[in-house]
Parts: sequence; C-alpha cells; structure tokens
Amino acid sequence: MISPGKSLKEALLFAQSEDRVTVGVYESAKIMTEDPDSVSFCVLAMDEEFECDIALQIHFTLIQSFCFDNDISIVRVSDMQRLVDIVGDKAEQLEDAHCVLITNPTEGSWEDPALEKLHLFCEESRRLNDWVPEISLPGR
Repeated sequence: MISPGKSLKEALLFAQSEDRVTVGVYESAKIMTEDPDSVSFCVLAMDEEFECDIALQIHFTLIQSFCFDNDISIVRVSDMQRLVDIVGDKAEQLEDAHCVLITNPTEGSWEDPALEKLHLFCEESRRLNDWVPEISLPGR
C-alpha cells in the first residue's frame, strides 16, 4: 500500500493542477463558512510558531471541530516547509500555510485515487480514535 504521506502529496499536486487548493487559515475558514459541502479534505500544518501562538491554536481547534461536524477528512503535518514546497505556486499566501484545503472536483471530472486513499486512511484512523492523524510528507 502507498504511504499516506505520498498519497497526500499526490492529492495536493492533482488538486492544485485543477485549481482546487486553498492555502491559509482565513481563506480556508471563509470557504468552509460559505460552502462547507465544497470542501473535501483539510491539512493542518504545525511548526514552531504553533506552540507559541494561542490564536493559531484556537483557529486549529475551531477548524477541527468544523471538519468533524461536516464530515471533512482532516490530517496534520509537522513539516510546514515541506507542505509549502508542494503547494508553492501560491507564493503570496505561504506566510499562512497552516491550513490547506482541497475542494471537491467539479461534476463529471476524474476522481482522484490518492484522495480516496486519504479518506480511507482517515476513516480507519477515526476507528482507532485518532481523530486528526499526523502524516509525514515525503522528501523531494
């Protein structure tokens, strides 16, 4: 089986090629509020700033709760720089790459097998009471 980190990288790259990636806590919150059904997957990236930033911790708690309430799969990554390297086309938003959303594909477009594997991984993790599993992104 392919690793969850490799699946996450593939899903992000595929979604980015279709312009279905949103980067940033505030941008993500806006999409979740306006159209929660459009959100397919959420990635929360933690770094050394997270430990010291109470506001960011509160945002993460609210985002996690929103994802749980709306059946949105969610994972954590600990290497925000690696996440930035993957979604790097949105350079102006990379200061706030703590939250990345993948929205649903449009009707009639191809399904993403990597995203499906991630949904299954998250479902299995929830069965094991790991509600926000941590994934290690692969190197370059």
